[in-house]
Amino acid sequence: MKLIFIYGPPAAGKFTVAKEVAALMGFRVMRNHIFVDAIKPIFEFASPPFFRIYSLMRNAFLTEAVREGRDGLIHTFCYAKTEDDATVQEVIDIVESNGGEVCFVQIICDEDTVLQRVTNDSRKEFGKIADAETLKGLLSRHELFAPVPMRESLAIDSRAVSAKESADLIVNHYKLQKR
Repeated sequence: MKLIFIYGPPAAGKFTVAKEVAALMGFRVMRNHIFVDAIKPIFEFASPPFFRIYSLMRNAFLTEAVREGRDGLIHTFCYAKTEDDATVQEVIDIVESNGGEVCFVQIICDEDTVLQRVTNDSRKEFGKIADAETLKGLLSRHELFAPVPMRESLAIDSRAVSAKESADLIVNHYKLQKR
């Protein structure tokens, strides 16, 4: 199984790109917020039990997807430098220990761009951060523009390349077979 691990700051365009890759490849999208949405009603966001359950759910989904022989899966993730290194390594270990491959894609743009995009209506639909002040606070506490250190990533600037073009770049770079 190929896991397309698309990461970047909030409002960079991760989910938009993921949907385009899914349309080309027939892969399912495991967006980060499916776990957040399931846990938040019971446990406070970012609390220790929240993170424990989040990890258990994500790891179970990934393990079963690889074991069941899926061709591919797309996972969107907001990577915080250093803080999320163990999480990213865990994802790599789960996928690769079961014969899969992780393909990293960093969606990059600048802070002004994400602050402008964060108020888009499409973000509200999924309960994502949807105001500039909340995002500014998050950006001041975490380094969200850094590449993951474990592996090389395909970096795509979402200001310069459309989501459709980004999907084509990902498919070509990782030599994926379109459906």
